[in-house]
Amino acid sequence: MLQWDPFILTFKLATVTTVILFLLSVPLAYWLTYSRYKIKYVIEALVSLPLILPPSVLGFYLLLAFSPQNAFGKFLEQYFDLRLVFTFEGLIVASILYSLPFMVQPIHSGLKLLPLSLVEASYTLGKGRLTTLLRILLPNIRTSLITAFVLSFAHTVGEFGVVLMVGGNIPRETRVVSIALYDEVEAMNYQQANLYAMTLLLFAFSTLLIVYLVNYRLRTSKAI
Repeated sequence: MLQWDPFILTFKLATVTTVILFLLSVPLAYWLTYSRYKIKYVIEALVSLPLILPPSVLGFYLLLAFSPQNAFGKFLEQYFDLRLVFTFEGLIVASILYSLPFMVQPIHSGLKLLPLSLVEASYTLGKGRLTTLLRILLPNIRTSLITAFVLSFAHTVGEFGVVLMVGGNIPRETRVVSIALYDEVEAMNYQQANLYAMTLLLFAFSTLLIVYLVNYRLRTSKAI
């Protein structure tokens, strides 16, 4: 029998992470697209770093940073009563950092494909940057937004290395599905592990299928 607590915790983590990522990534992607400062290439490289960095490396340094024995973790606990090691809040912060490129890059790519004349026309009509972004740019990159949402959510669901390092394995607190699967494999309970693995596999396939179908319909409707 599957235990549903890891699934509930996983989807709660993915939902919260995706919403926060969207709020952070839209202005960041806008700045990366239209800024003329050369430092944006450094920021873009930092944002993309989790794509090639082993999750255990990022998780290790986050564990050190969040630990109450170090300056940053001690500061958070002393002044904000916030502990990020082995807590759900820590999983959220770690997931945001690890899944950031999966939200930023599709939005950034979508904005780069838009003609600059859209922005110039909006400014000519007296619209500000915020209005231009919300009412002109974002509605024209719906496929990119959907892709960013779905990929960020799915990537958070499938996280393992980062959440294990930062959150550990605390039932109903940090024990997400990927950790539960690992536990069952370690216990050589392959039947239970297969149930967790098959559920994640079906979720991943369904996620990609939805992205492709939605984007295909949006492109088809634009063509018509």
